[in-house]
Order: sequence, then C-alpha cells, then structure tokens
Amino acid sequence: MIPVILCGGTGSRLWPLSREAYPKQFLPLAGEQTMLQATARRLDGLAPVGGVPVQAPILVCNEVHRFAAAEQLQEVGRAAQKILLEPSARNTAPAIALAALAALENAGEGDADPLLLVLPADHAVADVAAFQRALAPAAELAALGHLVTFGIVPSCAETGYGYIRRGEALGTGGWKVAEFVEKPDAETAARYLDSGDYSWNSGMFLFRASRYLEELGQHRGDILDACRAAFAGAAGDLDFTRVDAEAFAACAEESVDYAVMEKTEAAAVVPMEAGWSDVGSWSALWELADKDENDNLLHGDVLAESSEGCLVRADSRLVGLVGVRDLVVVDTDDAVLIADKGRVQEVKKLVQRLQASGRSEARSHRKVYRPWGYYDSIDAGPRFQVKRIVVKPGQQLSLQMHHHRAEHWIVVRGTAKVTRGDEQLLVTENQSTYIPLGVKHRLENPGAIPLELIEVQSGSYLGEDDIVRFDDDYGRS
Repeated sequence: MIPVILCGGTGSRLWPLSREAYPKQFLPLAGEQTMLQATARRLDGLAPVGGVPVQAPILVCNEVHRFAAAEQLQEVGRAAQKILLEPSARNTAPAIALAALAALENAGEGDADPLLLVLPADHAVADVAAFQRALAPAAELAALGHLVTFGIVPSCAETGYGYIRRGEALGTGGWKVAEFVEKPDAETAARYLDSGDYSWNSGMFLFRASRYLEELGQHRGDILDACRAAFAGAAGDLDFTRVDAEAFAACAEESVDYAVMEKTEAAAVVPMEAGWSDVGSWSALWELADKDENDNLLHGDVLAESSEGCLVRADSRLVGLVGVRDLVVVDTDDAVLIADKGRVQEVKKLVQRLQASGRSEARSHRKVYRPWGYYDSIDAGPRFQVKRIVVKPGQQLSLQMHHHRAEHWIVVRGTAKVTRGDEQLLVTENQSTYIPLGVKHRLENPGAIPLELIEVQSGSYLGEDDIVRFDDDYGRS
C-alpha cells in the first residue's frame, strides 16, 4: 500500500490566512502542526493492512509549493518516496493518475500492482485510530477490484458536503455506492440524515493503481492519455520529479469524482467515524476547535466583551469585539476579513475579485517563504521598497542581478557573506553594503544562527520578476 498525499489545493475560502502561494495545507489551522504534517503523521504506527505493508507516501503538489512541502515533511521527520510536481492545477483526477503511474513504475516484484491510499493534505481527523481501523475493510474491497471511497458518518444535516448513498452490502464492512449526490439544501440534508443511508463524501479513496487507470481510461481516456504523455516526459529536479509541462497543460481539469467515481460500476463505500473535517471554511474551523464559555474561538491578541459564537484570529495586532455574535474576524499583516459566520462560503467571491483586479493579496502574504528562508515586505512607496530578510544557517540566495533596481543591505543579526561583482566580503551586525544596479550579487549565511538583514530597494521597477539568475542551489531558472 502506498499513501498518495494530494497537496495541490488553494483553500480560497480560508482567505486571508490561506493564499495561493501559501495555502491552507501548509498552515497550522487545527493544531500545532500544519495540515500537511498532520496528514503525514496520521500514517504513523500503521500496521500492515490486510497483510499489505505500508510504504512511504507519494506526494503530488504544485511546483511553486515544492520547497514548502519537502521542508514541512522534513520538519516532522517524514519523507516522501517521490514528490511529483504539477506545472499547472488540473484537479484530482489527473493528480491521482500521475501518482498511479509513478507507483506502478517503482513497484517491486512483490507489489507489482500496489494499493493507493489517496489522502488530501488539508483535512483534519481527530480520531487517528478510527481512521486507521477503517482501512482494513477498505483494503479487502480494493484487493477485489473495487474503487473504495470513505463515507463519513454524518453528525448533523450538513449542507456544505456532497453525500454518498449506499446500496447493497458487500459483506466486508462496506457497501456498493448507489449514488453520489451534490451538496443538498437544509431540508434535503435533514432527510438524508434521518434515512441513515447517506454519508458525507470525504474525498479519501483506496484502490489498486491499475484499476484506477483502467477506469479512468474507460471513462476519461483523454485525461489518461495526457497524463501518460506528461509522465513519460518527466525529469528529475533535485529531490523532485517534474512532469512534462506542455503535455500536462493539455490535460482536462477534472475531479476524481466526476471523472471516475460517479461513472464506474465498481465504486464502494466504507464508513468512517473519526472526527473528520475538510476544514473548508472558517465556520468549519470554528466547529472543529475547542471554544470558550461564550462559544468564541479566539487566537492571538483578542479581547471579546459581550460577544458570542465568534471566530477571531489576530496575527498582527490587538483585535477587540464588543456586543457582536456569529462573526468571523481574521487579521493578517496586509488584510482583514470580517464576515457573517453563516456566509463564509462567499469568501471565495472576494478572492475572485482580488484575482480579477490583479491584487497581490490574493496570491501571497506580506511574509513570503523561500527555500533559503523568507522575506517580509515592511514598507513600499514610489521607487522604493523595504524588506526584512532572514536566511537560514548554511543557505544562500541565487547568484543574480537586477536590471531596474539597486539594493542596500543592513545586517541586524548574524554575519553575511556577500558576493558583489568580482569581490567577496563579510558583513557583520550593524554593518551595511550597497549593490549597484546591474551588478551580479549573492547573499549567503555562513554562520550557525539565522542571518537577519534589512534590504532597501530603489529603482524604477521593484517587481520580483526583475531577477536574472546565473546560479542557484534550488534549481530555479
């Protein structure tokens, strides 16, 4: 069995905390660990399922998130056997196809057709033991050729999830899928709950790699052909595998539900009651977490007076509430969200407006993570920008130059090794240096503590695309 962790979502309904460049799977929303780290740790201690040993996971993520994904797994002592990079977002059906092709290519003699346990990276599971117990009956069905989905036993008449209606019993703790249904209205959801025949669609699956590709080829052969072509053109890049960008761009964008599960005659459902949530909105996070005596979920520097049922997250300043109820207030360095808790699904509309107007707040935070560390944009104005840059010990930025800006660097902590044209120099705390426009330069941290500096950029254009790289440890062009 090979877990497949799908790490390509954008989490737009959790804006402004979740952004396109750093979405919710990389954030610690439901605990101290990030969603991705919790998903990987969920597999800890998993004994062979149905006699089948469990291997290290295959991770599928967008190429822009590759360093964040690899670093977060490393932070919790986990590693993927392969990290597949999608050059563009094409939804879950193509992502799983790439993982299935990779699993079959790497399979040994004893596991020539491995089982794939498909897990989104951005879901929360409170009861890990219950999650693991549900895998055994699912593995039995998958070994017989079924495409198994996990149906969450509903705890309320939820309107934010799709539902699965179960059919005849299969005798191994599962049922044939009679029908997949879209998100219902409140009256329909209550009827589903009362019937006992419906479960929430979790988006988690278990099936043989070959069976998935067989069913995908039968129902969406165009997607399979595009994924085969993209995988055939794959190339290694450090610890990652890049599929062919042009071939993958020609692939249709489709979910596994629409492409396969709703069409196949082999779909089966196994119930799971494990405190599951897809954490798909601020209200879902409020439902999931422990709240105070007034049903408020408060994070950060928050004062709430005569307020009930609110979710407040203050990451950058003091937030005060007086005499309100059922509000969502999320404060970040560069954006504040205020929403009715009952209408948080509409946050996605705000993000779409930001995207349409080209606003940077849709894509990235003020603090932007890089494989060498991060930078925080402190201030900006006409022809200038100020950043706080932190470089991890032993790391260095690319050897680069800029056509439109010069840079001043002031070291406030640690020691910087600076390449400037043909010279190299060490710059220590309270010292500074100047990088003229058009001069090749590189910043390195040779020390054992993080290097912190203030960078002042000045010039006619200050965009991040004004970087010409000549050499880079991380394979960036």
